Amino acid sequence: MTQHYQLFIDGAWRDGAAGQVMATQNPATGKDWATFACAAPGDVDDAVQAARRVLDDPTWRDLNQTQRGKLLYRLADLIEEHAGHLGRIETTDSGKLLAETSAQTAYVADYYRYYAGLADKIEGAVLPIDKPDMHVFTRRMPIGVVAAVVPWNAQMFLTATKLGPALAAGCSVVLKASEIAPAPMFEFAKLIQAAGFPPGVVSVITGDANNCAIPLTRHPQVDRIAFTGGADTARHVVRNSAENFAVTTLELGGKSPILVFDDADLDGAANGLIAGNFGASGQSCVAGSRGLVHRPVFDKLVEKIREKAAGIQVGNPLDSTTHVGPLCTQAQVTRISDTLDKARSQGATIHFGGTALDTAGNYMPPTLVECPNPGIETLKIEMFGPVMSLLPFDAEDEAIALANDSDFGLGSGIFTQNLARAHRVSDRLRAGICWINTYRAISPIAPFGGFNQSGYGREAGIEAIHDYTRTKTTWINTSDTPMANPFVMR
Repeated sequence: MTQHYQLFIDGAWRDGAAGQVMATQNPATGKDWATFACAAPGDVDDAVQAARRVLDDPTWRDLNQTQRGKLLYRLADLIEEHAGHLGRIETTDSGKLLAETSAQTAYVADYYRYYAGLADKIEGAVLPIDKPDMHVFTRRMPIGVVAAVVPWNAQMFLTATKLGPALAAGCSVVLKASEIAPAPMFEFAKLIQAAGFPPGVVSVITGDANNCAIPLTRHPQVDRIAFTGGADTARHVVRNSAENFAVTTLELGGKSPILVFDDADLDGAANGLIAGNFGASGQSCVAGSRGLVHRPVFDKLVEKIREKAAGIQVGNPLDSTTHVGPLCTQAQVTRISDTLDKARSQGATIHFGGTALDTAGNYMPPTLVECPNPGIETLKIEMFGPVMSLLPFDAEDEAIALANDSDFGLGSGIFTQNLARAHRVSDRLRAGICWINTYRAISPIAPFGGFNQSGYGREAGIEAIHDYTRTKTTWINTSDTPMANPFVMR
C-alpha cells in the first residue's frame, strides 16, 4: 500500500465515523495499491448539512454570478495543470489507458470553462403580464443541495457534467465517488480546495450502498440527484428520491448500434467500430457494441477489422504503446467470458480474441463476434469490455428496426456517404446521440443523454445549467391604490 485517502467533508479531510476502510486494486497487476476511508451515515449527514449551511453563508450565497464563474475558471486551470497526475492516478486505479485519462482530464477543464462562462448568463425575464399595475419578473435560483453520484469509468468527465453547471448555478454539491476506483475523486478534491471554494460547497465521499449511497440519495435536505450508473442501481435511486422529492436525472447504460451501409468508407467504418468497442477497453456507456452491417460489405468489413485489430497492443495502461489495457474488475472478465460461452452455444463465430489472457491483471483481448441472428447473447448484454458483435442486414428499414430493438437508447452511429440516408436514418433512431461517419466524440457544448432505459435528462450543453435552478416568480403591485377585495383572486 502506498496511499491512504480520507473523506473530504466541509473543507476538511477525515476518516469515516465508523472506521470502515476499503482497498482499491490496480487492475493491471491484480494487487491492492491504496486504501480509502468509507463514509458512515453520520458522515453523509455531515456533508449534506454542510452543503445546506453554505447556501446561506455569505461566503457562497453572496458571491455574484461573475465571481462564481471566476472560481470555476481557476478550477479549470488547476485541472489542466494537474491533468498528467490525475490521469496517472485514474489509470492506476481503474486500468484505463494513461493516454486517454490524461488527455480526457485536460479536456475536461474546458467543461468547467464552458460553465464558468455561462455563470453570469443565467437570466430571468420580465413578463408581459395581463394584469394592470403589475410588474412581474422571474429569476433562476440555485436548486439547492445536489447529490452527484458518479461511476468509476470516465470519472473526471462524468463529474464535470454535473459539478460544472451545479457550481455555476450557485448550488452546493455532495459528490459520491464509486467505491470501485475512487482515488481520482479524492485527488480532484484537493484541487477544489486549492481553487478557493468555501468549505461545504463541495464534499467528496465514498462508501457502500447501505452506509453511503442510500443515506445520501434519500436525505431529506437533498434537492437534486444527478446519477450516472447502471439501471438496477438507478431504480433504487428513484425509489430513494420518493423520500425527499429530489429532482432526479439519470445517465445510464447503453447497447448502442452502429449502422454501416454498403456505400460507407470501410476504413472509416472499421475505425468507428474499433473506437466504439475497443476504445477505453470497451468500458464506455456509449460503446457501439451492436454493429449492424449491410450484407454486401459484411465480409469485407470483417476482414478490414481483423487486419486493423492485428496491430492492437494489449498491455500496461501506463505504457504509451498500449491500445487496450485491463478491465477495471475481475467480475467484468468473468461476465464477458460467460456471455461469450453462451454466444458460441447459440451459433456465434468468434473471429479473434474471446479468451481472457493468462496473465496477472484483468485482461480481455479485443474480440470480434459474428452473430447469425439478433438473439445472440452478446447483442443483448452490456459487455463493458472490448467485445464487438456484428450482425448483417439486407435493407434500410430492417437496419433501423434492428437498431431500435433494444431497451436502451443512448448512442448510435451511421456510416454512409449518402447524406439523404444519413439524415433519414438518424431521424428514426431512438437514441439520444447519433454520430455520423465518426464515433465517440464529446464536447461541453453538446448535450449528452439517452432514451428508454438509458435514462432521462441531459448533461453538458447550455440546457443543463437550467436543471440546477428553480424559477422564482415575483409580483409587484405598482399601483398607489390599496389591494382590493381579499376574497377575489386577482
